[in-house]
Amino acid sequence: PSMRTPTEMIVGLVLCPCGLLLTLTGTLAPSWRQVSLVPNQAMDVVWEQGIWDICREQQSTHDRLCGQADELGYFEQVPVRVAQGLMPSSLVVTLVGLVVAALGVRCWQQEPRHLVAGVAGLVLLLSGLMSLVPSSWYTQELWALPAPPGSTLTVGYSLVLSYLGSCLEILGGVALALSFHHCCKE
Repeated sequence: PSMRTPTEMIVGLVLCPCGLLLTLTGTLAPSWRQVSLVPNQAMDVVWEQGIWDICREQQSTHDRLCGQADELGYFEQVPVRVAQGLMPSSLVVTLVGLVVAALGVRCWQQEPRHLVAGVAGLVLLLSGLMSLVPSSWYTQELWALPAPPGSTLTVGYSLVLSYLGSCLEILGGVALALSFHHCCKE
């Protein structure tokens, strides 16, 4: 028996923690959507709306103030509420999946446990889907969520990071799930 860790396990163990970091940043940072050119505000004021906070930044002076009042009912919208539930849940499931993956890949064993690594892959695939759903739904509803009339809406970096993190977790999960083919051979 060879001591080498199979390639799919290495790929999964590289992609999934990267996905976790991107998803964590996307979940915590308040910039899923940017609202600019807000009527009755200075031209360089940008409102950044996340799933937990709303920040107001004056770009010329870089003055940033978070904890802004939600006057339009943004946080009551269903896509935002779903994201508030699924994004943290996805992070927890990812951590569980990574612990299981670490136990399956080698953890004090001469040979990897292919079945355990495959199960970890399925858990990580699920966590990626759990964060992809709210990111996709929010993007679909981006322009329908409440905003001051006449303002300009754009996608924020947190939403992009959430997408990328979800995709990396899905790819890493699929890579680890490929470990099941070793079980079939045995």
